[in-house]
Amino acid sequence: MDQLDYWLESYNYQLPEERIAQNPVVPRDHSRLLVVDSPNSHRHCLFKDLPEFLRPGDLLVLNNTRVLPARLYGRKSSGAVVEVLLLEEKSHQTWLALVKPGKRFKSGSVIEFESISDSTTNFNPKLLRAIVLETDEETGGRLLKFEIPEEQSLIPLLEQFGNIPFPPYVTETEALPEQYQTIYAKHSGAVAAPTAGLHFTEELFQRLEQQGIDKTFLTLHVGVGTFRPVEVNQITEHQMHGEWIEVPAETIEKIEKTKASGGRIIAVGTTVVRALEGAAIAHSSNSGTSTENSKESALKSYCGKTNIFIYPGYQWRVIDGLITNFHLPKSSLLMLVSALIGRERLLSLYQAVLEEPANDFGRQYRFYSFGDAMFILPEATLKRE
Repeated sequence: MDQLDYWLESYNYQLPEERIAQNPVVPRDHSRLLVVDSPNSHRHCLFKDLPEFLRPGDLLVLNNTRVLPARLYGRKSSGAVVEVLLLEEKSHQTWLALVKPGKRFKSGSVIEFESISDSTTNFNPKLLRAIVLETDEETGGRLLKFEIPEEQSLIPLLEQFGNIPFPPYVTETEALPEQYQTIYAKHSGAVAAPTAGLHFTEELFQRLEQQGIDKTFLTLHVGVGTFRPVEVNQITEHQMHGEWIEVPAETIEKIEKTKASGGRIIAVGTTVVRALEGAAIAHSSNSGTSTENSKESALKSYCGKTNIFIYPGYQWRVIDGLITNFHLPKSSLLMLVSALIGRERLLSLYQAVLEEPANDFGRQYRFYSFGDAMFILPEATLKRE
């Protein structure tokens, strides 16, 4: 291990603002794809070319979380306009939320949100009220208690009061809310999309199936743990916020069957990596036979939280390859991908795509949520002991 791998500044790179994607590519699978096919080579393709680099018997693992309309705009009793981004439900009717402007959200403050659309639920108020309970020291957010009947859930009401929370760097977009959902999104609970999955189309899934490439699903509700910035100089001191995952028995069975038959486990997105590797660690820790950096594990179905933080030196348990988007400088996601392929190699690939000219469609590589993707084949990953 290079000691530089442990320092935050080692994960910095310069990205021109114009390379941050503001709108998704249409159709989805015509985004660019950097294929990293060996320790020393890569090639430039389109995402629709993905089947060319997979083998019959390989397994794609995808995150079927669905993004909540988690951004709400309201007013305090003083009339001041406030913005709320819900992160997770901590208890019935009580949610952890990031708030703007934070100084205005003191304990006891009441916020009112007006309905912005019609609702099909039986409980259909025109106003939604919440009271600030306290400040959450870990995130700097607030705990909000929503005033709705005990038998009701807030989640259906978000369709009436909330907005899909596009990332803060998406400032000039024409994207529709459904374009920030994967086509297989199913279980509501995320506040950000698992963006590596945004590139898939039904047609592409059909081609993959015809080629003998299977797929399976798990759920990680993307929350503050995924996008919270790393704020410590030595990354080993960073603490991840827990995110809820469910890795069902059916998914475990498919993974075991794939490995037994010589197939490869391809994670679609860093959230899938965190769910699978986090589940493996959770079972090892519960049995008392393993620490986070031990390769011993027993992958079983799991439902709960994970706060796994993957960075160079991590000993991989489950995945073989990874499909992922291009990530923010100094982010925990950049560190996760570095653990798979090496920090210096990853940053050199980022520089290569920044210097790569436009393709036949007139598009240079674009970064972040609506941007392009890379596929790290198993042959390109760091040698495992």
